[in-house]
Amino acid sequence: MTIAASHDHARLEPGTLRHFDHLGQSVIESLFCRPPEPIDRSSWPAQRLAIGLGATLYVPATRPDLAGVIRRRRSEGVVSMVIDLEDAVADHEEADAIGHAVSALQEISDHPGDPVLLFVRPRSVDRIPSIVEALRDRANGAPSALTGFVIPKFGSANAGAAIDAVRQASSALGQHLWLMPVLESASVVHRETRDEELATIAAHLAAFRSNVLAVRIGATDICGYFGIRRDRDLTIYDVRVAADVIAGIVNHLGRSDESGFIVTGPVWEYFADHERLFQPLLRHTPFRESDAVYFRQQLVSRDMDGLLREITLDRANGLHGKTVIHPAHVAAVHALSAVTHEEYHDALDILAADSGGVRASSYRNKMNELKPHRNWALRVMDRAAAFGVTRQGVTFVDLLTALARQGAVSR
Repeated sequence: MTIAASHDHARLEPGTLRHFDHLGQSVIESLFCRPPEPIDRSSWPAQRLAIGLGATLYVPATRPDLAGVIRRRRSEGVVSMVIDLEDAVADHEEADAIGHAVSALQEISDHPGDPVLLFVRPRSVDRIPSIVEALRDRANGAPSALTGFVIPKFGSANAGAAIDAVRQASSALGQHLWLMPVLESASVVHRETRDEELATIAAHLAAFRSNVLAVRIGATDICGYFGIRRDRDLTIYDVRVAADVIAGIVNHLGRSDESGFIVTGPVWEYFADHERLFQPLLRHTPFRESDAVYFRQQLVSRDMDGLLREITLDRANGLHGKTVIHPAHVAAVHALSAVTHEEYHDALDILAADSGGVRASSYRNKMNELKPHRNWALRVMDRAAAFGVTRQGVTFVDLLTALARQGAVSR
């Protein structure tokens, strides 16, 4: 299936936040049997909102035209962004970067434009009060564009201070702010301390559940403890020590009961081509069927096949969404987040009965076990709300090629 390009505006009310809203309405209608719903920050439960983050783009706060960068990325389909004051900022640049972050948030508050979920990642918890105070000084009583804080190296040692700081920031700004902890400290990574540390973190987050949006994983720091930097031919799941940490985090914090949280996928670090050691990971057939063979070659030349593979493995391991550091990666995450027609109808079948049992899929290619698959089906419905349900026969290739026509994949 080949999608014709369109530049129609999606017919949305001003101030509406929705995935794929940068595509034309006719393209959305041709791709989706159930289009993505507007993201409702006030009524969506945290689990659905966390899944709706999709690809969360990190933007260094050192960019002088930070507000302009944020608006430009939003126009390209980015829904959630983190203004980074930590790893992306040199020590001597931190003060200027904080000033840029505050100015950008204030400019966006004064001139909202298209809405976006904006978070700040401070270097440490003790920077939060000064950031909030600077926002208050400039706010003139208007609500801030800030959605919440991403806390690096979150653990038992700083959990209490981080929670208190975000709670006090919410009170000072008069709005609900979300906390997203990043798990990447040595006590989480090292096997002898991991379970106790994660159990303590889980207890802290459970006590503050109403303000915890999602748990993020700092894969780069995790690998750094072992002197490892994964090659672009490999996914994070090929690095066994990192995969073990991810499994532990999901086991403690990603459970599908009332104790769990949404855990997001780790960053994919690469975006340039190189001499390859292994065969590409993308099959030819889906691209031939969509008349997109050359597009496949473009993806492979930019190492996007590895990213697509890792996104698929993220979901297989219980993760949703992904941290991204390059805007070209956003489309891949979102294209693979959309619910397929088959997934959606399997989920509907599973949720239609509470009595259990086994039932053949309406696609006649699998068996749906109604009780064991129920939590999976509920997650599918959250994804369907955030990213829509594709029409029968529409594949991720169709979504990616439609997004590429907007310049959001191959850049």
